[in-house]
Amino acid sequence: MLRRIPQAKDPNLLVGAATCDDAGVYRIGKDRALVQTVDFFTPIVDDPYAYGQIAAANALSDVYAMGGRPLTAMNILGVPAGRVPAEAVRRILRGGAEKIKEAGCALVGGHTIQNPEPVYGLSVTGVVDPRKMLTNAAARPGDLLVLTKPLGTGIATTGIKRGLTSPKLARRATDVMRRLNDVGAVLAERKLVRAATDVTGFGLIGHLANVCRASGVGAEIVAPKVPPLSDEIFKLVGQDCVAGGSRANLRTAESIVRWHETPEAMRVLLTDAQTSGGLLLCVAPKHLRDVLSILQGRRSPSIAVIGSISRPNGIRVDVR
Repeated sequence: MLRRIPQAKDPNLLVGAATCDDAGVYRIGKDRALVQTVDFFTPIVDDPYAYGQIAAANALSDVYAMGGRPLTAMNILGVPAGRVPAEAVRRILRGGAEKIKEAGCALVGGHTIQNPEPVYGLSVTGVVDPRKMLTNAAARPGDLLVLTKPLGTGIATTGIKRGLTSPKLARRATDVMRRLNDVGAVLAERKLVRAATDVTGFGLIGHLANVCRASGVGAEIVAPKVPPLSDEIFKLVGQDCVAGGSRANLRTAESIVRWHETPEAMRVLLTDAQTSGGLLLCVAPKHLRDVLSILQGRRSPSIAVIGSISRPNGIRVDVR
């Protein structure tokens, strides 16, 4: 459907919809461009405050994935009339506001509607130096793939809804999802990363495929090096805790992935639809040590080198 929508033609539009990147980028000066994004979703955890934090971190992540820093945010909220207590709504908004403050971003307003089920998220505007911005279209063969958060939030939250996820894993998933991806701005400003994307609804494979498509490259993933939230994730996969979006991702992956002997549970993990997932970074080997050092210093939830960018070979992603 998106292919049928006319694309904007403006020399100042540096990143639009054509490459399926994380946010739009519009130049407003020689060394300054706006980064714009919007994201919202229904509750995935029981605690309204944590839900607000996660939704805000998820929306802010798109700006960080472009190497930018958030400037302003606006709330987007939908609630079913008379069915959600006012205190729950306040906790959602308070959770979001605290993440916005943590990002050094200004909350400037928002809009609320009645909706059959709760939805919350943000419209975010950030800023980036066009000479330092990160896109999904600049990966090169030989780049190493670094993942900054473990996978499995879609599986864990599906298990939470079904009462199957342990309290320990639920806490772990919540803590990871509400972590900001602000390290993306740090790495971009130091020119240590060639390309990047954040891993969200299309899963690791889907977002990596977008990088490959936009950059004209292929990729190789070493499956045993991909970190899950915990080993319990694979137990939940065995209990069929797989969301509909993740199943669609797995079906789509069949045409773009060479799986080799990858076990089914790992295939599910690699296509699991993430919420507020980590950054997938394309790093030249000469910069790898510096990137890993910065991630360690900032206590990144994951510091995993999971594969590399390769030359195109007729298939988008090789998983071994």
